[in-house]
Amino acid sequence: MEKNTKVTLANDAEDDKVHHHTNKEQDSIILNPNFEDGLNNWNGRGCKAVLHESMDGGKIVPLSGHVFAAATERKAAWNGIQQEISGRCQRKRVYEVTSVVRIFGNNATSATVQATLWVLNANQREQYIAIANVQASNKDWVELKGKFLIHGSPSRIILYLEGPPPGTDILVNTLDVKHARRNRPSPPPFYENPGFGINIVENSEVRDGETQPWFTLGNCKLGVGQGAPRTLPPMARETLGSHKPLGGSYILVTNRSQTWMGPAQMITDKIKLFLTYQISAWVKLSVGASSGINPQNVNIALSVDNQWVNGGQVEVSVGETWHELGGSFRLEKQPQNVMVYVQGPAAGIDLMIAGLQIFPVDRRERIRCLKKQVDEVRKRDIILKFSGLDESCDLFPYIVKVKQTHNSFPVGTCINRTDIDNEDFVDFFIKNFNWAVFGNELKWYWTEAERGKLNYQDADDMLDLCIGNNINVRGHCIFWEVESTVQPWVRQLNKTELMNAVQKRLTDILTRYKGKFKHYDVNNEMLHGSFYQDRLGKGVRALMFNIAHKLDPSALLFVNDYHVEDGDDTRSSPEKYSRLVLELEAQGAPIGGIGIQGHIDSPVGAIVSSALDNLSVLGHPIWFTELDVSSRNEFVRGEDLEVMLWEAFAHPAVEGIMLWGFWELSMSRENSNLVEGEGEVNEAGKRFLDVKQEWLSHAYGIISDESEFIFRGYHGTYAVEVCTPAGIVLKTFVVEKGESPLVLSIDLSYL
Repeated sequence: MEKNTKVTLANDAEDDKVHHHTNKEQDSIILNPNFEDGLNNWNGRGCKAVLHESMDGGKIVPLSGHVFAAATERKAAWNGIQQEISGRCQRKRVYEVTSVVRIFGNNATSATVQATLWVLNANQREQYIAIANVQASNKDWVELKGKFLIHGSPSRIILYLEGPPPGTDILVNTLDVKHARRNRPSPPPFYENPGFGINIVENSEVRDGETQPWFTLGNCKLGVGQGAPRTLPPMARETLGSHKPLGGSYILVTNRSQTWMGPAQMITDKIKLFLTYQISAWVKLSVGASSGINPQNVNIALSVDNQWVNGGQVEVSVGETWHELGGSFRLEKQPQNVMVYVQGPAAGIDLMIAGLQIFPVDRRERIRCLKKQVDEVRKRDIILKFSGLDESCDLFPYIVKVKQTHNSFPVGTCINRTDIDNEDFVDFFIKNFNWAVFGNELKWYWTEAERGKLNYQDADDMLDLCIGNNINVRGHCIFWEVESTVQPWVRQLNKTELMNAVQKRLTDILTRYKGKFKHYDVNNEMLHGSFYQDRLGKGVRALMFNIAHKLDPSALLFVNDYHVEDGDDTRSSPEKYSRLVLELEAQGAPIGGIGIQGHIDSPVGAIVSSALDNLSVLGHPIWFTELDVSSRNEFVRGEDLEVMLWEAFAHPAVEGIMLWGFWELSMSRENSNLVEGEGEVNEAGKRFLDVKQEWLSHAYGIISDESEFIFRGYHGTYAVEVCTPAGIVLKTFVVEKGESPLVLSIDLSYL
């Protein structure tokens, strides 16, 4: 390894020194961001920091300026170059980190470089915040960019780069941090002639035996068969309503020698940006050259500038009847080429596709229909019966004003421990949510990262805040079946040790918090992982539920999984989820509720409601437990969220909705927040608040000749104001769920 010319060394034993910086850097909180003042204010984090004008015999030179820094002699992935920014970073202010980086040495051609904050909080607890990462190479400089936000008032903050394997140098040309001013939001999309409900696929019914403009991917063969269903698949029919019958023909794909082989069609010119498209088709499999492996995934996909976009998947067994395949997608950047294709089954299996439809969905019309359904599902007739009226004042009408102050339907959110150090966050939280769930702080890898060292302080702090504000809390989660989420010390236990650790975990958490968490997600994502079941046997899942119920009988115990509601993942279809619940119940597990996480893209109501209908037959309450949506356009994001809120609220089996956060930089998905980092409610957040207002009932009128005032309203808390000849009477009342009208008596005689 050749490192030449001007070299300066600094290591992590050196103290930071504050040096004068130029006017150009005044708005930056990084001192000496371009290394023009050597390595002043910089040092190595567990390694050495070195300054270069060039490296590798002159092949590596700065992208800008005259020098660059290198973090070298790295012995661990967390080693890198760092700068302390304590005292220069304001709380509740969003900052953007921008750095130009590459890697060198140890035969590495590509590695992840990450910008991380180390924060020492006032209570002396350490926190690590991953800001952003980039795949860096040994060939070119690349830009690393990301944002961060400090909610509290930490005593120390250090920004550093880390990531590549030991022995690989991190090269840094520049690293700067400035206040990230909010960009003006994009306007709402304008859909000129959207063509709602019109199929953009040509010759989807292969009439007259012609397959054009379909073509094949690979050297498979296309033919036309007869005998396909003549009705639209149910989810398409739910969206489109009455529709002419299908022709009964289908595309037959034979001679398939690869899973990706199948029919394809270009649809580039037919796609309109920001419209949400529903995909629907009938699919069937038959035996070709070989039977393959049953069952098989069938996937309708899009190739968008050679990037795969999932349009829906279904699992089909060879020789079975026709199956419905449904999904959705949306494009938000102008593509050069868009191709739809059907793929998935193993080589040698013939594929049949009938009535493939891709059409834009009128989601506003769907919401209008749902509002009528909500009136039946979420409201109750209320009769206010008045006594003590002054009959001598016939000319003075008794005026009644009814205002709902709170809807009792659970609408909650995920929160994190650091969030509650921000009083603006807390204010929005307690004003707009009546349930909460903790993002990480109750998970086993958080409460016992090291064996025997328990940390419940974060969960305690968050629980105190919620209980103090009459906010109910879900316990997420006791266990997590996905192996990558299990902490190393647990993965290293033998069978006996693991069973003992599982029982101790249950005892610790359910004894400590008995009666405080209303729900528990007992064993998260059992459709996507099997860590505990593989090691402890199939009965361990039911055992977890039984022990949990015995330790805290008051808590409802939930299953919880993702991609249940969107048709995107055959591992977690509603049918497989139902099967899991039935299997657990057959083993005696006291299932109390079904959790649908709801991390969803481009939601279509008919697909979501179909999943809810399928799961509702189990007879358990359904909750959306981790709902978030994502779009770079705030108006589209708001519409996505509104679709999901109304679908849930309109379905009688759904008993609660939990958002997976709402504040920028406190969420796991980009472009999903409702509130910007510095407290401004964005357009998606405004849509959320508007929906919450729509879920409050109001009534105005006069008392009838029968001394009654009748209205229909949502469940929850109300205030009624009655204007009488003698003055104003104020009362409050609560409307609970019920089939029969609620009759309330109000005495006005005491005035």
